Amino acid sequence: MKQLLLMLAALALAPPAELRAAEPARPNILLILVDDMGFSDLGCYGSEIPTPNLDKLAGGGVRFTQFYNTARCSTSRAALMTGLYPHQAGMGFLDGLCKPDSKGTHGRLHDRCVTMAEVLGSAGYHTSIVGKWHLGQQNGTPPWERGFQRTATTQFGELYFPKEKSREACKWVYLDGRKVPADSPEVGTGDWYATSMFTDWALKFVDDAQAQHPSTGSGRGKPFFLYFAHGAPHFPLKAPAEVIAKYRGKYKAGWDKLREVRHAKQVELGIVDPKWPLAPRPADVAAWDSLSAAEQDRFDNIMAVYAAMIDCIDQSVGRMVAGLKERGLLDNTLILFMSDNGGNAEGGPRGITEGEPLGGPDSRVFLGMSWATLNNTPLRRYKHFTHEGGVSTPLIAHWPAGIPAARNGKLEPQPGHLIDIMATACEVTGALYPAEFKGHRILPREGLSLVPAFKGEPLHRVKPIFWEHEGNRAIRCGPWKAVMKFKGEWELFNIVEDRTEQHNVIAKFPAMSQHLIQQWTDWAATSFVDDWEGFIRNDWGEEIRPAGAKKKK
Repeated sequence: MKQLLLMLAALALAPPAELRAAEPARPNILLILVDDMGFSDLGCYGSEIPTPNLDKLAGGGVRFTQFYNTARCSTSRAALMTGLYPHQAGMGFLDGLCKPDSKGTHGRLHDRCVTMAEVLGSAGYHTSIVGKWHLGQQNGTPPWERGFQRTATTQFGELYFPKEKSREACKWVYLDGRKVPADSPEVGTGDWYATSMFTDWALKFVDDAQAQHPSTGSGRGKPFFLYFAHGAPHFPLKAPAEVIAKYRGKYKAGWDKLREVRHAKQVELGIVDPKWPLAPRPADVAAWDSLSAAEQDRFDNIMAVYAAMIDCIDQSVGRMVAGLKERGLLDNTLILFMSDNGGNAEGGPRGITEGEPLGGPDSRVFLGMSWATLNNTPLRRYKHFTHEGGVSTPLIAHWPAGIPAARNGKLEPQPGHLIDIMATACEVTGALYPAEFKGHRILPREGLSLVPAFKGEPLHRVKPIFWEHEGNRAIRCGPWKAVMKFKGEWELFNIVEDRTEQHNVIAKFPAMSQHLIQQWTDWAATSFVDDWEGFIRNDWGEEIRPAGAKKKK
């Protein structure tokens, strides 16, 4: 009798079935990350490369003009996945460097952090990842052990075709943790291109989430968190021949002219303030008109491959949006599109061109410094460095059910950072960021939710934003940014007045400079940042090593 009375009481307190059905569904999250794409490489950020699908996504959402990364691959992925700075997450460098006695360079995700997949999976989300991981799989933290229920991944990226010239570790795809040869029919059929093949898997995982019914019996599938980590456009640059052909000849205008064109378009779009001058062409980059016709043709070919990769990414985004729309999921899916670092100058001023045809399965192509200067228009420096060209990249946020229609197509100038995505995901899903997870104390998250910025409201960021990578360091506090290239001198810039970092005012504001530098020092001391023991890098990111010195893995 007592049990019957309890059941009747529970029924009386439960909301009617029609009200339960009317409860708003929690949003899905599609997190799209690309690799080595510069600040100006999308049409909606100033590029001449047509990106109609991403432009449409931006037109129906919000574009951030001051969104920051950590200047490098593994470090940015760690910040994105954990809401912590890279060293706090154990990833103070790429995941190939493990320093057992280090505070923050362990080559794996540390137990003091929790991933977005672990947080959202604990909240009832279907969690999946396709594409590049690069967060310590070889050191004990593969994605399937850090919260992802479904995986179709590569360990490092750098996979584009089922059969191609590549290093051994890049010849495998991990399907739900199983190591499968890339050319296996299990991975994809035909002579696929990875950007498209992984899109197939992403849509499969969306369908898998929809097929799983939660215990509430609502009839809806599980909400999903899908992390789509493209390998493109990371070197070696490769793309389908027919897409490359679309761009051959289009880059014979050269980087000097195209930088001016991009800069003018950025000003027109409102991405760039007209008072910010275009960063000057670096001394190591030749004037385009000084090159021979043969040299210009070679450089045109390099950039055609890169443009084709951006084109393929845009096609993938279009397929994902269409797939979500067909499934009735687009309106309540928060789509975030971003890049892990700025344009990549590795390969030096001339880039690298090996193998034929360039961009084909057996080629080895690096974009190089000259074209990376175009990628990062109008900013200074590149990947590796903490100047704006290394750490500034696009962020597009699209969520019809959650971002007011009045914000469609708007620009958001408030600074954001990859560490903010965890807090954003927790707010929109209602998931709780834990103080403990699997018996381990978890560090408090560092970022803040970007939801107010989606709505055009202030973020109220209290703490500065910090950077350290390979001894390069920076701090951003309000309009001020102090930045230093490893072994160089600190510089100070007013980013509101001088986003392209052309006027170092450190001598003019010594008190402000010392205050920011001390804040950076205090942060580093409490955030597991090791003293960098590596070599100085030249202006395109290559280590300057004494004769006989070994290169770090």
